[in-house]
Amino acid sequence: MFTISHKLVLGSKSPRRQELIKGMGFEYEIRTLDTDESYPSTLLGTEVAGYLATRKADALMSSLLANELLLTSDTVVIVEGEVLGKPADKKEAVAMLNKLSGKTHQVITGVHLATIQHRHTFSVTTEVVFHSLQAQEIEHYVQHYKPFDKAGSYGIQEWIGYIGIEKMNGSYYNVMGLPTAELWQQLRQLGYIQS
Repeated sequence: MFTISHKLVLGSKSPRRQELIKGMGFEYEIRTLDTDESYPSTLLGTEVAGYLATRKADALMSSLLANELLLTSDTVVIVEGEVLGKPADKKEAVAMLNKLSGKTHQVITGVHLATIQHRHTFSVTTEVVFHSLQAQEIEHYVQHYKPFDKAGSYGIQEWIGYIGIEKMNGSYYNVMGLPTAELWQQLRQLGYIQS
């Protein structure tokens, strides 16, 4: 039986991240604060997710108790050098999916782990290739699944993932929002997992 040495605090409202943490066998408490998700324009696209995960943790550090381990994360999609966050509305969602159609993009999830004494950030990248999507397919997906809370305007575990993804290189769960295998490795290396 594996246990975690601290009480796990998940700094995320995302039902997908909650599902993934639960699937890893961890009990957790949810604690969130709305955080500004803007970032300096000087940041490299590959650094954005880690930066935002750290900002989310910064907002919650003052609430952390001595026996708690805070986990925050953020996911971004990068296509042809452009960082795609969450779409503001239907028009932006359709535009994002048109940008991804028929192309390879990177999904980067940054994860921040923090206790009162120690903080650690890491990022994981997965490469995803979309088939060319028809306008009706994009319209159907946005209309029925309303992906406005998802980076790049899609959830791999939803209809668009079933019909649109040609192939990928890397972690499926990373695209869902949390690189579970890498998270387990990091927790073990940092000494938070006990068997």
